[in-house]
Amino acid sequence: MAMSRDDIEQKVQEVLVDALGVDDDEVTAEATLMGDLGAESIDFLDIVFRLEKAFEIKIPREELFPVESLMTDTELIHNGKLTEKGLSELRQRMPHTDLTEFEKDPDINKMADLFTVNAIVNYVENKLNAA
Repeated sequence: MAMSRDDIEQKVQEVLVDALGVDDDEVTAEATLMGDLGAESIDFLDIVFRLEKAFEIKIPREELFPVESLMTDTELIHNGKLTEKGLSELRQRMPHTDLTEFEKDPDINKMADLFTVNAIVNYVENKLNAA
C-alpha cells in the first residue's frame, strides 16, 4: 500500500526523534540533521538503520548521505569547494536534495546543511514509489 507524503513525514519525524533524542517540534522540514538537530556522523548509521526498519526498505551505503566518497576525489574538490564536476556528481547522487542555495557557494564545509528532514522525506518517498 502506498504511503502519503504526510504519513512518510510523520514516520521520518518519529525516526529522528528516537534516533537523536530531540523533540517533535524541532523536526521541521527545513531542519538540518547536524546543525539544527545535533546529529553526529555516527548517528547517520543509526538513522539509516531505523529508516530501513520503519519503511521496510534497503538503503545502500552512501546512497542517502553520499559525502564521504565525494570528499576523497581530488577531481571533485578544488580550494575547499566542489568543482563543476563535483556539483554534477552531487546532483546525480542526491536527486532528493534541493541544491539551489548550495550551488551558489559550493563550500565543502556547508555540505552538512544539505542533510535536511525534507531531503530524507524526499528520499524515502522516491524509494517507496520506485518499489
